[in-house]
Amino acid sequence: MPQTRRSGCPINLTLEQLGDRWSLIVIRDVMFGNRRSYGELLEQSEEGIASNILASRLKHLTASGLLTRTPDPNHRQKGIYSLTEAAIQLLPLLAHMGAWGSRHTHASKESSVRAQLLEKGGPPLWDAFMDELRHLHLGAPRPARSVFGELRAAYQGTLAGHVC
Repeated sequence: MPQTRRSGCPINLTLEQLGDRWSLIVIRDVMFGNRRSYGELLEQSEEGIASNILASRLKHLTASGLLTRTPDPNHRQKGIYSLTEAAIQLLPLLAHMGAWGSRHTHASKESSVRAQLLEKGGPPLWDAFMDELRHLHLGAPRPARSVFGELRAAYQGTLAGHVC
């Protein structure tokens, strides 16, 4: 990561660390979609990220300390990406962004359901989800509650036309 900084402002430094919108989209997909490989991130991208952009962002996020890459035990040349503690702590920021976008943009019902649940659940739900992300990505003990499962069920219910 370059050592030159535009300023010492924490908002600027956060933006420099994250890079650009694609970096947050990649983190979102790893965090909320549990997409852990380059192939999953590329093939399941709702926004249609280009392969060269994805490769660049994965390298940047790994160099920035927001993702780690470990070899895939099933394929020597492939890697499995995991969130670091710093990336997991971005959850409240993403929850706020999702809530704002759900209220102030023309987001789809399907795309908004998780944001609305995270907003409604607030910090207690975020903490529970971060504990689960620590289990999934950092090897921490499995929490009793699966927020990931709750969010996935709500999303799938919306896709199926059920009211959540």
